[in-house]
Amino acid sequence: MAVTLPEVVLGQYERFSLYNSPYPAHDGGCAIDLYPGTLVDGRTTAAPSPVAGTVTETRTVRAPPKPYAPEHDHVTLIDCEGPAALAGLTVRILHVEPTVESGDWIDRGDSLGRLVRAGFFAPWVDNHLHVGFRAPEQNPYRASGSLPIDLEVSPRPTAWDGNGRVVSSGETYAVLDAPAHPDPGTGFVGVRADGGGVLDGGLPHYDGGGVFGRRGSLEDGSESVSLNGDRLGVADGRTITWDDVTVTANGDPITGLSLFCARDGDFGAKLICPDRTFDVGERVRVRVRSSES
Repeated sequence: MAVTLPEVVLGQYERFSLYNSPYPAHDGGCAIDLYPGTLVDGRTTAAPSPVAGTVTETRTVRAPPKPYAPEHDHVTLIDCEGPAALAGLTVRILHVEPTVESGDWIDRGDSLGRLVRAGFFAPWVDNHLHVGFRAPEQNPYRASGSLPIDLEVSPRPTAWDGNGRVVSSGETYAVLDAPAHPDPGTGFVGVRADGGGVLDGGLPHYDGGGVFGRRGSLEDGSESVSLNGDRLGVADGRTITWDDVTVTANGDPITGLSLFCARDGDFGAKLICPDRTFDVGERVRVRVRSSES
């Protein structure tokens, strides 16, 4: 059984990713991270609910210890009553310090509370809601086990030749001005794989990723996935197992690329580079190489 996430749900958020996470809860695209666009003091704090329904429980849980985050997170469970495609399911949401409580009715788009940074986050990850869906007979408390998520929207593949200029940077990342969203606000786009399809995931700093759309198949029915002629890995369905590859920026290795779908005008390649500094305005050429070479 899979869950189809309607366009009215995704349209509340600026960005989303099914695969850009190191945690097993995202394996096979069984959870989605939703990134709102409202910023306060440089951080996203608004937490609009993806669904309408009744809050059944909120609880505080332990998170991995990190020097930049508290050792706890929060889980909110909602019995979903809308949209119709999600009715009857339990929605499991993390990374929100709730202002709602058990028994509260919420409409889609209502604030659930304040987005928080927990120890589950890598330092380069932006604030977001982690969302999974469970059938009534499933345990809603386990970290893994949510239903696979399909998308009612089809993200538009956006070509990128690997070049760009740095428009913003932090201690662990840099964002390029390319690829640019061709028409910001009108729909979701993502980096186009060779032969078509939109790439999603942490390349290669997380074990695998995803691709929305199809390309040519290998003899065993799987699909080789590449970017600008550089092979990334092999997809089984939409799930990619990365090859042993290294991402380089101007010839030097970096941790990787953060790949996601976005509809905002700030869409651009995000370099994960905690050991390398890039200046705003600097030109960068990104390639993916086999680690063996």
